[in-house]
Amino acid sequence: MKRLALYFIASLISAVPFVASADQKPNILWITSEDNSSHWIGCYGNKQTLTPRIDALAKEGVLFENAYSNAPVCAVARATILMGAYSPTMGTQHMRSRHPIPTKYRPNVEYLRAAGFYCTNNNKTDYNFKGNDNSYWDASSGQAHYKNRPEGKPFFAIFNTTISHESSLFDKGAAEPRRVKPEDVDLPPYLPDLPEIRKDYARYLDRIQDMDAQVGKVLDELEKSGLAENTIVFYYADHGGILPRGKRYLEQTGVKIPLIVRIPEKFRNLAPFKPGQRVTEPVSFVDLSPTLLSLVGLDTPAQMQGRAFLGAKRMEPAVDEMEFLFADRFDELFGMRRGLTDGKWKYIRNFNPDFPTAPYSFYQFGQPGWTAYQKAYHEGKLSGYHKALWEAPGTSEQLYDLTADPWEMNNLATNPTHAGKLAALRERLKATMKKVNDTGLVPEPLFQNIAGKSPLADHVQSGNFDIAKIADLAFTATEIDAKNIPRLKTAIASTDLTERYWGLVGMRLLGEKATAESDTLLPLLKDNNSCIRTTAGQALYSMGKKDIASVALVADILSPMDSPSLLNLLNTLRRYELLDRLPTNWAKAKNMGEGGENYIQRFSQQTKEK
Repeated sequence: MKRLALYFIASLISAVPFVASADQKPNILWITSEDNSSHWIGCYGNKQTLTPRIDALAKEGVLFENAYSNAPVCAVARATILMGAYSPTMGTQHMRSRHPIPTKYRPNVEYLRAAGFYCTNNNKTDYNFKGNDNSYWDASSGQAHYKNRPEGKPFFAIFNTTISHESSLFDKGAAEPRRVKPEDVDLPPYLPDLPEIRKDYARYLDRIQDMDAQVGKVLDELEKSGLAENTIVFYYADHGGILPRGKRYLEQTGVKIPLIVRIPEKFRNLAPFKPGQRVTEPVSFVDLSPTLLSLVGLDTPAQMQGRAFLGAKRMEPAVDEMEFLFADRFDELFGMRRGLTDGKWKYIRNFNPDFPTAPYSFYQFGQPGWTAYQKAYHEGKLSGYHKALWEAPGTSEQLYDLTADPWEMNNLATNPTHAGKLAALRERLKATMKKVNDTGLVPEPLFQNIAGKSPLADHVQSGNFDIAKIADLAFTATEIDAKNIPRLKTAIASTDLTERYWGLVGMRLLGEKATAESDTLLPLLKDNNSCIRTTAGQALYSMGKKDIASVALVADILSPMDSPSLLNLLNTLRRYELLDRLPTNWAKAKNMGEGGENYIQRFSQQTKEK
């Protein structure tokens, strides 16, 4: 994992080393694309794509072979990039949640603007925490451009291409494949061989070609402006995708991204790498802010958690450097996963192993391939790995040898040969979650109960939250081992809401192995806290007390609760096929929060409930 920065800055101004003249400061240009993992790009090995501009950029620059989006979805990943801190540290890990964050977290552009840079964003924001996204920039819109900067000012500019977004394959306005016939695509083995999947794959090859052309236009404009020799260029994708088991998944297809950096000759001293070099050291989005600041001579602020991998403040990677990965609620559907990878090994911990691993959102069903895949499952036409994607794994751990199994289809977690590696990575992930103060250990429906309108991160990072105790309990609960029942019972009896929650999760996962303890859980169906009531109902349902749990869960829909709690309850009712038992007046839901995302309403529409 990343070492927390040890630097201290008294203020933004004092942190900025003054440089004599503007032309000594490099301009920084970031070009981003959406939803394309690295395996879609030619210079990363795809033989059927056409990405001549990105491939040429790789020959002129440095290609990072093991670059990762810490989260496999945009808003969560973008919060990590902007602040240089992990989203679970700040409490921004739930998609479009807009929870408040502590004031100590400051956007990278604030430091750059204090150093004299003109900062523009064209034009994606969606930073996933409470505040005005556009306020951080000198200009943030579809017209924002470095060419509008005051004379002599260096710039930091972002241009976001959106043409490769997953919605580009949605039925509405979908184009036919232009170059590669669906029957001729080299379909990766993790995908089922369905006509719709093949067609989506072929169409996306075209989207990648279109995206490459857009990247080329930004590069051409830079060249024509005469600024290329003064500008460091980054190209990266915001996370993986785009077909099933891509976006929203912690497998490589969801988090391994293309990252290429071109440094002009006059600033070549800012990198230990040569043009055209392929670098294997692992890097991730949490490193981008420290690296950005390092390239212009600024120290990494104390609250940033990443490693500067370029520039005057570069830090060499640890011998065992690993990237921290995270996935929580995406849109309407809840879940919690954490992972570690160094590009050679991958460990994933699923904290809801009794939840199906597909879908993690309803949104992607605009794609014919996703819809066909789901239909094939319901019709019993799938087997093996392809069938398992739609079912609860029943195990909390995944371990992959990425060299031998690059598509992550052979889970080694139960292989005795790798027991040592599994144990080591399990303990390392637990230690990482403790060190970064992972707010994901508190379920989102408890955020307001615990922190009110204040940032949950402040509470988790205070002395009032025993992060070590809760992390240990979460791992114990997800061991799914009956020997842990005494510990789980102790947790359930606690006055601490988070501890009670994980105790109930542990009982839920044990199911009928813990049925003897069901009487202990019955009073919790009337607990004052809605999250505790729902989780108790889940546990009793899995213990075989389905009638009692079902009646309580359905009746609770009319109880007062905040939106995350209501959405959590709806997820539970859907999982147990109880939505059709709801009273007709249940839909009194509130908006999920800021950002215009009414997930309660969307859930209702997607599940065809009135």
